[in-house]
Amino acid sequence: MTVPYNKLYEEPAYGLPEAAIYLKVPYQTLRYWLTGFHARPPIIKPAKIDPVRLSFLNLLECHVLAGMRQIYNLKLPRVRSALAKITADYPKPHPLISEVFLTDRRDLFIERLGKIINVSQHGQLGLNFYLIHLERVEVDSKGMFRFFPFVVQPGPGEPKSIEINPMVGFGKPVIAGTGISTAIIASRFNARESVPELAAEYDCSPQQIEEAIRWERALPVAA
Repeated sequence: MTVPYNKLYEEPAYGLPEAAIYLKVPYQTLRYWLTGFHARPPIIKPAKIDPVRLSFLNLLECHVLAGMRQIYNLKLPRVRSALAKITADYPKPHPLISEVFLTDRRDLFIERLGKIINVSQHGQLGLNFYLIHLERVEVDSKGMFRFFPFVVQPGPGEPKSIEINPMVGFGKPVIAGTGISTAIIASRFNARESVPELAAEYDCSPQQIEEAIRWERALPVAA
């Protein structure tokens, strides 16, 4: 995948607490991925180090890494080894989202000129491959990213009801396809405005309003 250049994609826009909630990843796990531990370097280089803040592209990278760990149960040393090899042999910025990975649920592979290359070790090729793709990420006709985080828990049944997009709402969560801030919806609901009233005013369905409120209830107080 070609990652389009956009300055907003690289801005340090997200703190660790809010990013951990957006991605459904434990705070300490996310911090380890971005800062490393003792002699181990970070897996993903954050847009800002002190304090740690993620760019939108960092958010997508962490989303892919979370999928590798949670969905495909890949071991972190294999992922680290694969990224080191790709960075050395096929240098690209943000390899977790610029490369198309395959996995046999043990190792990571990429395809070059019709040849499958094992980038996480030098073992034999597996028999069955799964395509690792950017779950919950869409690319429009102009090559711009839209990220739909899970509202409750990762799973195929989760609707794409919340959107994070640097081009909309300053990159903060909105009701998908509307640009309506989830924070505003939640604050008005907390001020005792009803779901039907909010749905009518914003021309949304009650389900969209409820999802926005549900999303905001999971977020940290301060990021």
